[in-house]
Amino acid sequence: MKETTTIDTNLEDQIQILNGKLDIVIEELNFQRNRREQVEDLMKDVSLIGKDLFETAVNRLDKAGIEINGYDLERLVLKIARNVKTFNILLDTIESGNDLFKDLSPVIRQIGLDLINTLHNLEEKGYFIFFREIGNIIDKIITHFTIDDLKSLADNIVTILETIKNLTQPDMLKAINNALAVYKNLDTENIKEISMLKALRMMNTKDGKKAMGFIMTFLINVAKNSEQNKLSIN
Repeated sequence: MKETTTIDTNLEDQIQILNGKLDIVIEELNFQRNRREQVEDLMKDVSLIGKDLFETAVNRLDKAGIEINGYDLERLVLKIARNVKTFNILLDTIESGNDLFKDLSPVIRQIGLDLINTLHNLEEKGYFIFFREIGNIIDKIITHFTIDDLKSLADNIVTILETIKNLTQPDMLKAINNALAVYKNLDTENIKEISMLKALRMMNTKDGKKAMGFIMTFLINVAKNSEQNKLSIN
């Protein structure tokens, strides 16, 4: 009798375990069925949306007078499929460029700040005003002189530069400076009149004779140089 009771108990336990497992299986089947139904509903919705989008696109293309050939569309899809690797490389390049830009952003920002500070310092020192005034000078030169004046300047630029070169020699600068210093000290508004007799007397002095010698020597050398220049031109 004990053995029969034990067997019945074991059988009931096994049945309960089996029922528990069946419940789990049934629950899983229900879950899978619900999931499948959700996927089917989603596919239906996507299909409807895709169909609607396709019809809208076709209508808009038709209104725009654009015709799409099925063969061309197929070729486009095949080309896209064949170049998936290329698209991936392009996207990787874009991502790398984006990362590089992020890395360089602080550097670019610092360069911008340095440039702004530099421009501010130049403005405070008056560089911009200086360049603006130079522009005004150039504008006045251009508006004052004609094309013929520029051509004449070009023809004589060598002579002009040679003259400037000679004027910038130390001895010439010293002589010019001495002449300017003497002229500066002269009272040009109150110069006394000198008679011919007094002029002759002044010329007969030591300083007067030196002055006459300087003037004559200068004029003679100018005449010689003029003759030499004429001969060289001919």
